Amino acid sequence: MLKTLNTRLRGSRTLFGRMRERLRGVEWVAHRQQYAALPWRQGKDGVEILMITSRETRRWVIPKGWPMITLAAHDAAAQEAWEEAGVRGEVDAIPVGAFRYRKRMKSGPPQRCRVEVFPLAVSVEEKDWPERRQRSRRWIPALEAARMVEEPELRILIEAFAGAKGG
Repeated sequence: MLKTLNTRLRGSRTLFGRMRERLRGVEWVAHRQQYAALPWRQGKDGVEILMITSRETRRWVIPKGWPMITLAAHDAAAQEAWEEAGVRGEVDAIPVGAFRYRKRMKSGPPQRCRVEVFPLAVSVEEKDWPERRQRSRRWIPALEAARMVEEPELRILIEAFAGAKGG
């Protein structure tokens, strides 16, 4: 009887181990939603992406933020582009894709986020904007911009967008 119980327990550990392995792939199911703008323009050598620095770590990112109750997703993305990068333009209502990342928080553990990305064809670039003193911005050729970001899914998304726009 003791031998049977030990076998069952070992089998349970194996079962729990298998379940834990399966759940690792599902960890992104519980996430916070964000919306991002992909500010772009046609440069003389192809598509350029406006990159900004994050406030905390100074990494190169695209403008993004939390949903806004009074705005549709693509309009919230355009609002973030204005606040964080000082640009306005025509935003697509349909996202070009999404990426996942872990948002570093000032206090507490990182938050898992899923970010839908909306292209924004920039027509106005202001000299002054709400977060001007907190961020840097720079126009970068699209493929170089893709190499500058940390998130692999965002890298692929930028490369695909540049390819679809011809460069």
